[in-house]
Amino acid sequence: MATTPAPRWEHAVVTGGAGFVGSHLCTALIDQGTAVTCVDDFCTGSRRNVAHLEGRAGFTLLPADVTQPFETAPADLVLHFASPASPADYLRLPLHTLETGSLGTRNALALARRHEARFVLASTSEVYGDPQQHPQSESYWGNVNPVGPRSVYDEAKRFAEALTTAEADGHGTRTGIVRLFNTYGPRMRGHDGRAVPTFIRQALAGEPLTVTGDGRQTRSLAYVDDTVRGILAMAASDLRGPVNLGNPTEITMLELARTVIELTGSSSTVRFIDRPTDDPAVRCPDITLARGKLQWEPRVPPAEGLARAISWFRAQAA
Repeated sequence: MATTPAPRWEHAVVTGGAGFVGSHLCTALIDQGTAVTCVDDFCTGSRRNVAHLEGRAGFTLLPADVTQPFETAPADLVLHFASPASPADYLRLPLHTLETGSLGTRNALALARRHEARFVLASTSEVYGDPQQHPQSESYWGNVNPVGPRSVYDEAKRFAEALTTAEADGHGTRTGIVRLFNTYGPRMRGHDGRAVPTFIRQALAGEPLTVTGDGRQTRSLAYVDDTVRGILAMAASDLRGPVNLGNPTEITMLELARTVIELTGSSSTVRFIDRPTDDPAVRCPDITLARGKLQWEPRVPPAEGLARAISWFRAQAA
């Protein structure tokens, strides 16, 4: 009789585990047989995102604010994903965003050090700012306005990367950093301010899709299942990073809006609105490092991923 392979980790702690990406990580880990403690203060996450896990063997929900020290059962993996991540959230919670990136990262790193666990920080393509290098490789230092409206998120993540690096250098903690590019999929909030959920919500409601500027600015969309697979590959490696995880195929915001209209069969039109301050003109990852060291690249084409996301949003509205 075939034996079930042992899980790679016995117990993982996922901060921000009731958020969009965090909840998918919790699900993937539980499904592979790893016990999971989901830590979340629900400032942007939702208990609904992990409701399907409550009652499953090995799953623990710990309501806590990571800016305060916290403790869990012994763990061999800590994934630090706590942070407001959408413009609507970090503009509403600027100080909490900065504190989560600084104090929260310090507390998550301290937990990993105490438990001698592998630690992976969720950073972001926003550390590149409005880039002057295209596509963006991990060696690029970025073009960030440190006092602009997006700075609370950009600088929180840049500081978190510096703190994670210093922790590895100073204490020998086994750390890794992933920079996520425009992840999308089920469990995003329709009003979180990001393009994909905004366009889907508007299209399903028959409203005009609000495209900022002239719509020629680009993003690189990575379906959440691909992103989670990359994060877990990073966790299983000895890489410190940072490592870009994203889709190297760009799409303009106007193309995205038209694709959503087509996939939903909506009668919506496009309405152009003012472009936000410091909104990046381009965004595209160089994933040479992820391909070479993690044997990772995205598998889900944008049309397929968008169709899955649209199906989820439709079900939520039913």
